[in-house]
Amino acid sequence: MDELQALNRRLVAACSKSDGAYYRWARQSKVTLHTLDVLYALDDGQPHSQKQVCEEWALPKTTVNTVVNACRKAGYITLEDMPDQPRQRRLCLTEAGRAYARETLAELHELENQAMAEAVARFGPAFVEAIEFE
Repeated sequence: MDELQALNRRLVAACSKSDGAYYRWARQSKVTLHTLDVLYALDDGQPHSQKQVCEEWALPKTTVNTVVNACRKAGYITLEDMPDQPRQRRLCLTEAGRAYARETLAELHELENQAMAEAVARFGPAFVEAIEFE
């Protein structure tokens, strides 16, 4: 195995380990991983279409649609027309949805912040840019 392949394997293993941590956290918190993904995407206070969530979070359209429908039934999400994009609808957290997202994500954000503080102290903030590199 050459050096680049070994580095790729280490990176993929690290990403899998990180994904696994989110999966375990979601299970422990009694929320599906995909619901966690959608709540996380919408919790930034910015408008997002279902298409944007699919693209930015690399989620299948049917998965996001299933989560959105469940969240609509629970009263957490509403859909609004987007006049500038007639075929798209904006996903909006309701007040109950914002409260649910805050409650659901609070512990996760705390754990993430601890991990990020350690990583930044060790590697500096540029490591995030390195991971985002396309």
